[in-house]
Amino acid sequence: MTETDATTGGAPGAAEEEDARAPELTEGVEETPSTAGNEASEKPRETLFEAPPLAEQERMVEAILFASAEPVTVRELEARMPHGSDPAEALVRLRGHYEDRGVRVVRVGDAWAIRTAPDLGFLMQKETVETRKLSRAAIETLAIIAYHQPVTRAEIEEIRGVSVSRGTVDQLLEMEWIRFGRRKMTPGRPVTFVVTQDFLDEFALESARDLPGLKELRSAGLLDNRPPPGTIPLPGDSAGDEDEDEAPGQSELFED
Repeated sequence: MTETDATTGGAPGAAEEEDARAPELTEGVEETPSTAGNEASEKPRETLFEAPPLAEQERMVEAILFASAEPVTVRELEARMPHGSDPAEALVRLRGHYEDRGVRVVRVGDAWAIRTAPDLGFLMQKETVETRKLSRAAIETLAIIAYHQPVTRAEIEEIRGVSVSRGTVDQLLEMEWIRFGRRKMTPGRPVTFVVTQDFLDEFALESARDLPGLKELRSAGLLDNRPPPGTIPLPGDSAGDEDEDEAPGQSELFED
C-alpha cells in the first residue's frame, strides 16, 4: 500500500470526525444568544424592586411627615414608600438632622411627626380678645349689684325672684366686673358684692352714682312706661311719678 492510498483511506475517517464536531460547535453557538437573552430579561426584574438610596428615602420620609396633618406610623411610611425601603433607618437619620433645627422629628406614641422645637413654642402663641355675650341672668344680676351694692346673694335672689346660680356670679367675678365686698352685719355675716373699677371703666362711669336713673332708662326705651299690672294710676300722680324716679337708696350707694 502506497502513502497515497493510506492518505486517501484515512480521509473519510477525518471527515467523519470533523462532521461529528460541527454539531457540537453549532450547539454551543446557539446557546450563547439564549443565555444572553435570559440575563437581559433578569436585569430589569432586579432593578424594578431595587430600593432607592437611603438619602432619597430620608427625603421621602421628610415630605410625608411635613405634609401629614397627623402623626404617621412606620407601617404607613413603609406602605407609601417604594418596595425595599427602610423607613425606620431613614427616620433615625432624619431625626439626627433636625436635632438642632427650629422643628424636630418627634415620636408620638407609635407614630412620628414634625413639631416645633419646645424652646421656640412661645413664638407660636397668639393673644386674641374673646367676646362673650352675657346671659340674661348675668345682666340682671350685674344690674342689681350695680344699683343696690353692697348686696348679698340672698338679696339678689329676692329682687330677681329666682335663685342665682353659682356660674352666673363666677362669670362676673372672672370678668372682674364685680368683687367681694365687706360682710354684712347680720346673722351669718353673709358676704356682699360690689362693682369694680373695671366695670366703671367699661361703661365710662366715674362712680356707681352716675348710673342712669329710671327716667333715663325709660327715655332710652329700656324700661316700659306703662304701670305694672294690677296698678291703677290716680289722677294728679304725675308729681308722685317724678318722686319715684329716684330708686330708694340711690343716694346711699357706696363702694368699699
